[in-house]
Amino acid sequence: MSQKDLGIAAGLDEFVASTRINRYETGVHEPDLETAGRLAQALGVPLAYLFADDDRQARLLLAFAALSKGRQDAFLAEIERAVDT
Repeated sequence: MSQKDLGIAAGLDEFVASTRINRYETGVHEPDLETAGRLAQALGVPLAYLFADDDRQARLLLAFAALSKGRQDAFLAEIERAVDT
C-alpha cells in the first residue's frame, strides 16, 4: 500500500496523505492516538502493533490478535502460569 493510499484509508486529506505518512514513518512527526488508531485499522493490525518495541513483540501482537477470544484467554492463562513458576 502506498503512503498516499494508507493516509487516505486512515481518513487523511488526499493532498497531504503521502507527506504526513512519510513524516510519521521517518519520525519527523508522531500521529496522535486517534490517528494512530485509524492507521492501525487501515493496516489491519492492533493499535499496540504500531508501538511495539521490536519485531518479536510485533509478531506476538499480530499472532495474539488473530486468535479467538477463547484461545486468547487460554494463551494468557498459560503465559501467566509460566511467569508464576
